[in-house]
Amino acid sequence: MNNINWGGIKEKFMDQNADTIAAAIKGSLKVIEQDREKEIVSRRFGLNGQKETLEQIGDMLSITRERVRQLEKAILIRLRVCSEEGDITELAAAEKIIIRNLTEMGRVARVSTLADKIYGRETSAAERAGLAFLGNISSSLSTVDENDQYFAAIGIAEYGDTAKLKKKADEIISLIKGNKKPMTLDELDNKLNYEHPTHIEAIASISKQLATLNGLWGLAKWPTVNPKNIRDKIFVVLESKKEPMHFADIAKAISSSEFKRKNVTIQAIHNELIKDPRFVLIGRGIYALDSWGYKKGTVSDIITDILTKAGKPLTREEIVRDVLHARKVKETTILLNLQNKKLFRKVDKNSYEVA
Repeated sequence: MNNINWGGIKEKFMDQNADTIAAAIKGSLKVIEQDREKEIVSRRFGLNGQKETLEQIGDMLSITRERVRQLEKAILIRLRVCSEEGDITELAAAEKIIIRNLTEMGRVARVSTLADKIYGRETSAAERAGLAFLGNISSSLSTVDENDQYFAAIGIAEYGDTAKLKKKADEIISLIKGNKKPMTLDELDNKLNYEHPTHIEAIASISKQLATLNGLWGLAKWPTVNPKNIRDKIFVVLESKKEPMHFADIAKAISSSEFKRKNVTIQAIHNELIKDPRFVLIGRGIYALDSWGYKKGTVSDIITDILTKAGKPLTREEIVRDVLHARKVKETTILLNLQNKKLFRKVDKNSYEVA
């Protein structure tokens, strides 16, 4: 049993998936009689790796973009009818593979994610295009075309048509907007009527208006779930850690994070920490968030603030305790600052006030 090459078996299985998908695409194109119509479909979906516009195809065939659009629509309708009537014999096996994977992924998925899962590797543009093509002609599948609002996606038709998938995604967006901060899948699940949180995650993933990070879903424009610059990434790291960190540790955290771009230098991290008022230096290279109650300033400034707020002299021990809550410094540093007679006056043997 230990001699079984599970990796080889998986690879062979994925190759079979690829062959089945390829056969379904080829069988579907066979139904189209005219070469010009095959050319239109192939180029529009990018079955050869390069998706082309109506204008580009029209120029190549010496027809108007509107005529290309009409022909494309007519061809797809014809293919869907053939699919429903079982005239594309190779399609059934491909549908089974697609639906099985979609079921595991929450019933709907981005075309790119679905393709990578089916093929067991990072897929090419042509392979993803082939999957989108089959999704468009299959009566068992629903598709969402890519635009400014949505990623190209495929879903199980029984779960919802194109309009329903978009409506579900928009419902999640509205809920998160109303919450005004990122939400976990469990929090979303408590507010929505879904069978399982994985279905929510699947629907949310097709929207370009949503993003996720560290188990939280929020609007793509929110830096807490979609940080785009170094400062926002530092903020997310500190917010997640919920305690002060050294700038070198912040750099390591970013490098090992789920961020899209995480190759940053320690120097770049340090430079951004210095510039941004959200980050407060509280020790040697150690930074905290100002929202945690930390304030910028020297140790003397902190002592002055503590004594002013107290409105009365404080003992040396009380001052040290309160300063250490605001700064990660040595006790001797605090005591040395207390010796500044221009700033602090010794009231008795062990108490101080602002001079």
